Formats: sequence, C-alpha cells, structure tokens
Amino acid sequence: MRFVVVTGMSGGGKSNVLKMLEDFGFYCVDNLPASLIEKFVELISVPNGEITKVALGLDVRADQSFKNTTQILRKLKDQGLSFEILFMEASEQVLIKRYKETRRVHPLAADGRVEDGVRREREVLQDIRGMADYVIDTSQLLTRELKTELERIFVSNEEYNSLMVTIMSFGFKHGIPSDADLVFDVRFLPNPYYIDELKYKTGNDEAVQNYVMSNGEAEIFLQKLTDMIQFLLPNYIKEGKYQLVIAIGCTGGKHRSVTLANELYNRMKDKGHYGIKLYHRDMAMSSLQDLQR
Repeated sequence: MRFVVVTGMSGGGKSNVLKMLEDFGFYCVDNLPASLIEKFVELISVPNGEITKVALGLDVRADQSFKNTTQILRKLKDQGLSFEILFMEASEQVLIKRYKETRRVHPLAADGRVEDGVRREREVLQDIRGMADYVIDTSQLLTRELKTELERIFVSNEEYNSLMVTIMSFGFKHGIPSDADLVFDVRFLPNPYYIDELKYKTGNDEAVQNYVMSNGEAEIFLQKLTDMIQFLLPNYIKEGKYQLVIAIGCTGGKHRSVTLANELYNRMKDKGHYGIKLYHRDMAMSSLQDLQR
C-alpha cells in the first residue's frame, strides 16, 4: 500500500493536492484528528484490502495538537510503517495575498492578523517539514503545473527532488524581477528590434530565434550558462533549496531574452529530477506597447 501524508502551510495548496490525488486513484481523508491517526492506519493496513493508495491530509488547527501529530508520525515510522510526506509550501507574501483575497481567517491568527498566523504556523510545522520527502512551492505554480509535478511523483514514480526551477525572460526597462535568484544580461547580443521584419515579432517566432542564435556569441553564452546551471542545481538540491528563479533579461523582454530562455528551457527540461517551468514576464507587455505606437 502506498501511504502519503499531505501537509504544509495553510493556503499552500493542500486541498487542491488531495483532489488531484483522488483523481489519481488515492483514497483521501482530510483533517483527521491526531487521536485517530493510529486507528486509521490500523484499519487501512488490513492485509489483502481493496485500498492500495491512501492520502491523509493533516492541517494546523491548534499548536499542541499538531505537535502530537508529529510525534505520532515519528512513532509510526519507528514501528515500521512506510509512508511519504508531501509538504506544501508558499512564500509569506503569497500566503497573505491568498488569505486576503478569500477573506478567510488563518487558523493560528488569534488576533486576526494573517501575518502573525503565517509566521506562527511556520514554527509549528518546522519539524514535519524537516521530515518531508517532497516539498512543493506553489508560489508561482499554475494548477496544471502542480498537477504535472504530482503526476511525476505519484503516477509516473519518477525520482524527484524538491526543487522547482523557473526560467524567466524579462526586460530591464520594466525592472529586474524581485524574486530572481540568478540574473543574466543578454543585451550584448544584436537586437532584433531594429530589424523591420522582426520588430513586431517575439522570441517565440522562428525568424527571431534564427536571428538571435545565428550570432556565435549567443551559442557560446548558452553553452556556458547551461554548464553552470547544471553544475549548480545538484548543489542547490543538496543544500535543501526548493525554488530557483533564473532570470534572463534584454532591453524590452521580447526578443533576445525570450529566445535564450526558450533555448535554456529546452536544454534543461529533461536533464534532471526536478520541476521546471518557463515564464516570459514582459513579452506581452512589450508587444502591446509596440502596437500602441
């Protein structure tokens, strides 16, 4: 039997995960009281039972009860129960925004301040996060991207490291992305904007891609960048990093940066056991500004 414990930050996506796992054939139970966990495990562990995949959602409701929950999970593991822990994460800024949009009250925000509830919850969940087999950060994940990551882990059974890599193109004139971990400037390459037949196209168009990549320096840059990223990723994973944003910028974020981001994504997408996504932050913005001129 495959037994998965789904937990994490309130607002991190736990409920969505349980719905997706149910679609994958898991028998899902959410918010089971700590006092019933051992009895639940006993019932589902009946030999030759019909249930072969179980997901148990555990949420923070009160500080003391979740400490008990962590102790019970450690006890079950010591007794030989095999289970995996999936921890759903998101940045403090994103969690606060989600709570304000839904107008929900955070379970640990006794005085009504979401910020205090989020910070207290991180302290409460620190131990179980350290026990987690998988950590998925949903700060920038779309629903379909989250489903893809879950399919990799629980359907395809691929080896998985809790690192989500975002390759982002952007335009310096719109500002450097605040969440970027690594920033690379490709403004040294010839700019397709000054070619009449390319000006209103983007790095998603073949003509622009051919123009940018025909420059020998673009290929050299891409090779060196790919080598460096492939060197860094295993070390980031080893240190427990779970989110990496690689930002590639040109002037407007429409031609050169889009082309290089696409190329880097294509070279990395099948090279490691980590999640990877592609995002063009300013491409549409730059295209709209061109049309308005």
